[in-house]
Amino acid sequence: MPFAIGGLVIAAVLLGNAALVPEAGHVGVVEVALALLTAGAVAVCRKYPVPAMAVVTVAMLAFHVRVHAGVSASFAVLGTVYVAGWLGHRISAAVASVVFLTGFLAYDISTSSGGLPQQVGERTSLLLGWFVAANIAGLIARQRQAYLAQVEQRALEAERTREEMALRRAGEERLRIARELHDALTHSISVIKVQAGIAVHLARKHGEEPPPALLAIQEASADAMRELRATLGVLRTSDMDSAGLDRLPELLERTRSLGVPVTVEISGEPRSLPAEVDQAAYRVVQEGLTNVAKHAGSAAASVAVAYQPAAVVISVTDDGPVTDRPVTPGVGLRGMRERVTGLGGTLSAGPVDSGGFAVRACLPLPIALTPVPSASAGVPVDHGVNSGVDGVSRQETP
Repeated sequence: MPFAIGGLVIAAVLLGNAALVPEAGHVGVVEVALALLTAGAVAVCRKYPVPAMAVVTVAMLAFHVRVHAGVSASFAVLGTVYVAGWLGHRISAAVASVVFLTGFLAYDISTSSGGLPQQVGERTSLLLGWFVAANIAGLIARQRQAYLAQVEQRALEAERTREEMALRRAGEERLRIARELHDALTHSISVIKVQAGIAVHLARKHGEEPPPALLAIQEASADAMRELRATLGVLRTSDMDSAGLDRLPELLERTRSLGVPVTVEISGEPRSLPAEVDQAAYRVVQEGLTNVAKHAGSAAASVAVAYQPAAVVISVTDDGPVTDRPVTPGVGLRGMRERVTGLGGTLSAGPVDSGGFAVRACLPLPIALTPVPSASAGVPVDHGVNSGVDGVSRQETP
């Protein structure tokens, strides 16, 4: 819009000057057309600097030749030369300046009598200074624009660096807290494991069979110790935990020892999974069965593992009452969601239409994975029993 207004102002100045100056020629249709053409070229010179500058240069030379407009014919050319230099077209701006000055001077000399009068020389010197100033001003404006862009880029880079430092410090602090929490949990679970082992030993020493709950505590504490040691290794060496679906039979037996009937369904062709996906799948099953044991009472649980071409789908369902479960998301479910979404997957948890509760995770896989012999040795396989999982709603519960 400013360029369009500037073009109209220049056209009005040209036509008004030609009409008011006594030595100017007659203004006709051609002169008005040249003025309007100049106004249009000035209006689009920001978008098309070189073509607009060429049109204005030729139009103003023609206008000057027809009506002898004088220095007013140079105003539009000066403006487009500045814009072209500002936008980086320095050579084109210099060429347009030379062409206009040469044509302007040649016409003045050809129409003057007795050689080069003083008025023509002064006017040419004035125009020469104006055009040099316009080219230099365009160059300075471009350099200033580049400098401001560089300063802005440096500011953005500094801000990004500060954000990265803050994120790194936050990550280091989380790692420190995780290590301290790990050490504290390791000590407490070690005490539980030792005490459970002593109780089992004393019971057998007196010829008694240890209670199943005590054996389950001993086994669970030993398993927790192994996982905590593996987790500490991850914290110190950044290696992945070895927990995966190959440990699914052990997890199911431990859950059954707590009094929760569990069945498993394997569909599709089992294959080797990436370590991150394998660990996430195991953790989803582990947390799902833990929720069943905590909130579903004597309900029966079902675990489904579906190997699809581009994903592995894990489902843990039970037939227990839903009304007895907390309505706010727990730490376990939030942790599962973070782990699954971090791998680009999806997680849903909520009541099933047919009754009970279900947790369903879909973990994407690389396109090409090599099939391997079934890793579910010792796990009863019941194909084709996946009903009740797809109806899981998105409502979260711990």
